[in-house]
Amino acid sequence: MKTKDFYYELPGELIAQTPLQKRDESRLMLLHKSTGAIENRYFSELPYVLKRGDCLVLNDSRVLPARLIGNRKSGGAVEVLLLNDRGEGIWECLTRPGRKCEPGTELVFGDGALTAIVIEKLPGGNRLISFFYSGFFLELLETLGKMPLPPYIKQELRDKERYQTVYSRHAGSAAAPTAGLHFTKQLLETLKNNGVELCFLTLHVGLGTFRPVKTEDIEDHEMHAEYCTVPQNTAEAVTEAKRAKRRIIACGTTACRALEAVSSDNGTVSAYSGFVNIFIHPGYRFNCIDGLITNFHLPESTLIMLVSALAGRERILKAYEAAVNERYRFFSFGDAMIII
Repeated sequence: MKTKDFYYELPGELIAQTPLQKRDESRLMLLHKSTGAIENRYFSELPYVLKRGDCLVLNDSRVLPARLIGNRKSGGAVEVLLLNDRGEGIWECLTRPGRKCEPGTELVFGDGALTAIVIEKLPGGNRLISFFYSGFFLELLETLGKMPLPPYIKQELRDKERYQTVYSRHAGSAAAPTAGLHFTKQLLETLKNNGVELCFLTLHVGLGTFRPVKTEDIEDHEMHAEYCTVPQNTAEAVTEAKRAKRRIIACGTTACRALEAVSSDNGTVSAYSGFVNIFIHPGYRFNCIDGLITNFHLPESTLIMLVSALAGRERILKAYEAAVNERYRFFSFGDAMIII
């Protein structure tokens, strides 16, 4: 298939710039996979959509405030975005301006509590940067760092926690698993009381999520790798639900990719820690999940290809057209869809 097959028209004013005041007041489009029928609901109605025995799998990764604004020791501002922890204080980073951050460049952040030196320029333009500090690095980031919001969001975020899920635990993502932003603690408790089983895994979202597909044929696209942990208790719970023919509902494309990457042909799941780079697009046979909660995704992105693999490209494009007509809010801070 061609990348252009996943294009749709989106008015710019429908790109949500800020989150709603109450998380579960976002809208929820229910798309029935078998018929293409659409229902317009609210996310707070999710307990009426899911049923007793469903296994809901959520990604508990926490976003790092990984955008650092500082200065070069030689003079001039610099922006550094942390991407991958290479260990021993060394991170793979994006830098701006890149041409001013050649190996040997010394950097200073805040009042000097955090300093760094560029040690290597990688193929593709990223830098390896060694950081120097006393105390705990993550605590420094909480003080000095900003949230790395997607490029289509132009406003600063007033409350950092609104770009975190209420169940986030393990820091490491460069972007939020946004399907989970709609949940409140009360909504999760209601689902649990209704007999929905809640399971957690961790997939640290990389900026490759926002990388456009630049190849004409989607098969030629090189998928980014992301670090994932599926704990033993989650693997056992999902496997047992699958054997009992209960539905597995993934919250977000991240949870979907993690489950599909570690599942066997019969849908059973194994515990796993490591990188995954599975590319799900039309033609893919799903082994594990039966449903997906997700946001509305960018045209021609790997994420719209994933939901098209689950529900069918034409049905997804018709659903997106309906969402535009109904004035749904799109992308990270936008409304949600559930494919059942």
